[in-house]
Amino acid sequence: MAKRIGILTGGGDVPGLNAVIKSVVYRGSEAGFEVTGIRKGWEGLIQLNLDDPESKARYILPLDRINTRTIDRTGGTFLHSSRTNPAKMKKVPEFLAGKTFPQAEFTKKGITSIVYDTTSQVLKNLETLGIEYLIAIGGDDTLSYAARLHQEGVKVIAIPKTMDNDVRNTEYCIGFSTAITRAMCAIERQRSTVGSHERIGIFRVFGRDAGYTSLYTAYVTSMRCGIPEYRFDLDKMIELLVTDKKNNPSNYSMVILSEGAEWQGYTVKEYGEPDAYGHRKKMSVGEDLSEEIKRRVKEETVVSDLTYELRGGSPDFVDRMVATTFGNMALDALLANQSGFMTAIVNGCYALAPIPDPKLGPRRVDVETMYNTERYRPNYANKLGLPIFLTRA
Repeated sequence: MAKRIGILTGGGDVPGLNAVIKSVVYRGSEAGFEVTGIRKGWEGLIQLNLDDPESKARYILPLDRINTRTIDRTGGTFLHSSRTNPAKMKKVPEFLAGKTFPQAEFTKKGITSIVYDTTSQVLKNLETLGIEYLIAIGGDDTLSYAARLHQEGVKVIAIPKTMDNDVRNTEYCIGFSTAITRAMCAIERQRSTVGSHERIGIFRVFGRDAGYTSLYTAYVTSMRCGIPEYRFDLDKMIELLVTDKKNNPSNYSMVILSEGAEWQGYTVKEYGEPDAYGHRKKMSVGEDLSEEIKRRVKEETVVSDLTYELRGGSPDFVDRMVATTFGNMALDALLANQSGFMTAIVNGCYALAPIPDPKLGPRRVDVETMYNTERYRPNYANKLGLPIFLTRA
């Protein structure tokens, strides 16, 4: 009887996910595995009611060479996704009413909720489905639950993806290159508008806790940036932008901000209900900086939110190559009966690394070596000997 692999994608979509799925299916079929797609991430393993045909059809998708043949050409995730944490469910699925699950109080940023740990049901569904190995593709939140399943004895291999590039133990996450490429192209297109109207252009990108997307976009577009790891001085930032504008023959300047960037005395506002990992949506720091610039120096601005623009569409060459390689590495690891590892790039080379410890949180920019705190821009010096993405895992 063929061994069965389960595969899922969790959290936000990024370009390259489908290339991972296809490579797992193709290599898996060559090695005699059956591959079962679990739809909607961890939601698919806790909301799945195997006694209900509609539920099974909604959450389980057998994968083969036919239905995955062309998926690597497109963005998003063929298996769809969600932000679900089975260890911290605010509400138990209706079909599990009457069953007892461990309860706990979960507090984040002053908000306390009663949550249920439904891991026992996830383990039961995996066993009933006959899934012997699980490949989980996601960011630090999704992979934190993969680490939990490994502790419970499930054979798990993780694959890091996030355009924030902030998963620990790897220098690169799927989606990062395409996000930077898209940001660079969008900014280059919008230069004409910002310059034509002689304004200060303000761009906002994702990066709740880490500033890699903002920093690297600034690196290749030669502009100021704000990152979550360093609270800048507002007056100084505005002075730099006004000076840049005066020194530019076209009389404009630009700055890019991570969504979590803050200045001294300012905290990004949040709204909405926390998701399964305690995160609330952030208001636009770009709009707030715009208002400060208008109020303080009477300069006109153009504010552009590039967040979701960066995660759609097909992957670039780097993301397709890394995604395809990570998928094949995951198969190699399973064939070697390994578990608890994550595909990674370490010192510029492909490697297997431990799934990160969730308690350590996301990987963050090394301000001392990567960010010029006097000029509010990337450091450009002393790159000799560094790996291609200029930072080590």
